[in-house]
Amino acid sequence: MVGLLLIFGIDFLHAESVVAPVHPAPHPVMAVADGEHSGDHLKSVGPGEAPHLLSADPARFQQVSDIAKNASEVPPPVSHRSPKRVRFHLKAQEVVAPLAEKTPYIFWTFNRTVPGPLLRARVGDTVELTLENHPTSSHDHSIDLHAVTGPGGGAQMIRVKPGKTKTITFKAIHPGVFIYHCATPNVPTHITNGLYGLIVIDPAEGWRAVDREFYVMQGEVYTKGEVGQQGFQAFSPRKMMDERPEYIVLNGRVKALTGARALQAKQGETIRIFFGNGGVSRISSFHIIGEIFDRVYPEAALNHVLTSVQTTLVPAGGAAVVELTLENSGDYILLDHAISRIDRGAYGILHVQGTPVPELLSPR
Repeated sequence: MVGLLLIFGIDFLHAESVVAPVHPAPHPVMAVADGEHSGDHLKSVGPGEAPHLLSADPARFQQVSDIAKNASEVPPPVSHRSPKRVRFHLKAQEVVAPLAEKTPYIFWTFNRTVPGPLLRARVGDTVELTLENHPTSSHDHSIDLHAVTGPGGGAQMIRVKPGKTKTITFKAIHPGVFIYHCATPNVPTHITNGLYGLIVIDPAEGWRAVDREFYVMQGEVYTKGEVGQQGFQAFSPRKMMDERPEYIVLNGRVKALTGARALQAKQGETIRIFFGNGGVSRISSFHIIGEIFDRVYPEAALNHVLTSVQTTLVPAGGAAVVELTLENSGDYILLDHAISRIDRGAYGILHVQGTPVPELLSPR
């Protein structure tokens, strides 16, 4: 057990991180939650110490209006070609953005969104992945790709200090949908603050034809304040260790997939959703109210398909693929059917444009 604690960098059992807004400008300053430091501007935390910043720079973290990943930003399939070398470039950056209404939070992001971009390659491709760490980052960052066959998913080879860049290559030998995430100690801290995403490795024969594809990920946020509390919220390592998330969200923040950011489709279309669970502790019970999944690839295993599924389980650090035909019109709620979590933010909207079908549903 001690060895695991050392591997994952858990040394904050006696102190939580301090993140406070700077007034009058709403720029927060931050000390490291896990004792790791990547520069002399930070002091590591010892037992009984309150972590603090030695030189506070109110402009240290860029303010971003919205880190929520647009669910429609899915690269097209790449299966109908020969294997080749493909290249991706990700930038780790720590930013300040709204978690909920009037509730800013420090997110750790890939390319300034949570989740990071959906990466897509073909089985047999050689993937060249470059990770850049923004100069203002307070931590080293890295990437463990579950699609990689090799120690650590490549994370130790691509651990990058602030202001630096590294590249790895790997062969995509397994088709499917896989999580990627930061794996720098403290690993769960880096993931829960936003450093996660999906990589789709298309099978050689391709997917069944659909009209639209969407990208949705569930994540947990551990704030010191209670869910719904306004004002700047700091990260709580203690709540994370106790597996008590205040927020459970889809695509980074509360209401990320509502309004103008709702999933948009048309009646009669067949859609596919790549659904991932960044965790770091809870299983997701993915469900769409008023719809049934025609086909489910449980845990994104492409050689196993279930049909007519109401709710599918997605483990922390796992993914699933669901397909459904939209026979009726209206607004459908995506949610984690551990349904009390809807009050913590775990919901979104699928808006289906069309005409209601009385034969399917009507008042008496």
